[in-house]
Amino acid sequence: MPLLVSNSAKAFILSAFPHSKRMSHTGVKTRLRGVVFDMDGTLTVPVIDFPAMYRAVLGDEEYRRMKAESRSGIDILGHVEAWPPHEQRKAFDTIAEYERQGLDRLQIMPGAAELCALLDSKKLRRGLITRNMKSAVDLFHERFGITFSPALSREFRPYKPDPAPLLHICSLWEVQPNEVIMIGDSLKDDVACGRQAGAFTCLLDQTGIYDSPEYADVEFKPDFKVTSLAEVYSVLNVNFDFSP
Repeated sequence: MPLLVSNSAKAFILSAFPHSKRMSHTGVKTRLRGVVFDMDGTLTVPVIDFPAMYRAVLGDEEYRRMKAESRSGIDILGHVEAWPPHEQRKAFDTIAEYERQGLDRLQIMPGAAELCALLDSKKLRRGLITRNMKSAVDLFHERFGITFSPALSREFRPYKPDPAPLLHICSLWEVQPNEVIMIGDSLKDDVACGRQAGAFTCLLDQTGIYDSPEYADVEFKPDFKVTSLAEVYSVLNVNFDFSP
């Protein structure tokens, strides 16, 4: 049963946690109380063949059309949710099968364990938001011995890029969104989620794909960009205050 956030509850959270101010240029560090991670492609090495998944769900022609129209990527989950129930079930079964295949090859991202240990040493809370299924999150926790709390999978609705999951975590932690940073490898999901919630954002761009001119005018841009998780702690240490 999906965990849902009602519109009224979301409105309350948004009013309680207004959009954050971006980084100050006065030299005063911003307080940081928690770090929220994406999973696939951020905490784990990318193993899911997303283009093949999209073709299997959409068909070749529709996939090519949507890819051409969307600069930042295809929101397959949001697209499928508009379909009739019987078509939704078939599509989600296909998506889940590709995800299950990915679980067999699940690998932790280089630098992830070290970064989490550093965050723990500073007593910074760690959360997780993924559009993957809960079984993938459970396997990550079990296989690599690194636990995130809370860890929200796509059973939590609405999912990224809606800000609701991140606002939910802020509410549970009893912190303001501008005391949290969202780290992920997707402009359309992770950065959009973080910026709409009022949090800081850090984009993991290992290959420099987001340096392309086609991403110059996207609506939501990250506060920081790194090419590996090994760079993240330095970014946080320079720009944020870790005091309780």
